[in-house]
Amino acid sequence: LKDFDNSLKANPKFYNALDQRGSANFRLGKMKEAGADFDEYIKLVPDEYPGHWRRGIVLYYLGRFKEGKEQFESYQKVENSDVENGVWHYLCYARAETPEKARAAMLPIQGDRRVPMTEVYLMFQGKFAPDKILEIANKAPADQEKIAPFYAHLYLGLYYESIDDKKKAAEHMEKAAKLGPLDHYMGDVARVHWDILKKDKDR
Repeated sequence: LKDFDNSLKANPKFYNALDQRGSANFRLGKMKEAGADFDEYIKLVPDEYPGHWRRGIVLYYLGRFKEGKEQFESYQKVENSDVENGVWHYLCYARAETPEKARAAMLPIQGDRRVPMTEVYLMFQGKFAPDKILEIANKAPADQEKIAPFYAHLYLGLYYESIDDKKKAAEHMEKAAKLGPLDHYMGDVARVHWDILKKDKDR
């Protein structure tokens, strides 16, 4: 964080450092700081708003669900084949309104070739059994055999949390946190989310 702070002091217009500091703050579980950095970044570089899905995820954790929903709707115009964007849009919408309204307004996603993302989206739509997701992930092709189980556990964790099954949510999120790549923002999401669940459990 100090490197980003120093870069911004040396050159206040080095906006990329602000964006990177937001990601670093998120990685450390500093949601308010991450949100402030991302908010300031898109204020200074508004053209970056549509593609800033990382900000949408932070908004979810900050409880700014309506803004998160809008962020993911904006990203849909940039990339319409990303199941993850559709899921986070649903999660924000469900918390801002109701799960029923969110499910009726799920973004049209097609062409995500990552295993098991098509089935993950169907699961959130109520059209695919969650207990079949890992079975699909474990049959992923060689180039996805390591990352597919991670995505499966991450989104199973989020799914079970969304239906208030805390036990299964924790089980899957713990596994996702362990499987998540260290140099991967979604790996950071899994680890941060697992840290939150552990803290809630200890209270």
